[in-house]
Amino acid sequence: MRTIIDLPDSQLAALRVLELRKKVSRAELIRLAVAQYVGLHAETENAFGAWKTPKRRPADGLAVEKKLRAEWDR
Repeated sequence: MRTIIDLPDSQLAALRVLELRKKVSRAELIRLAVAQYVGLHAETENAFGAWKTPKRRPADGLAVEKKLRAEWDR
């Protein structure tokens, strides 16, 4: 998919240096940069020892543990 973006001259110059150094196109450099950015900022949904909570209210690990252990007494 094509996307049109405006970049300042300083970033275009830096991209040109990278194009020549790495011998890849500007489009490929931008794709790599976007992939890296998305990878760093993507939320992990399934991870060992983690659970999903609202960002405004972080989970209290002790409260979750007590709630889970309370099920054992039933």
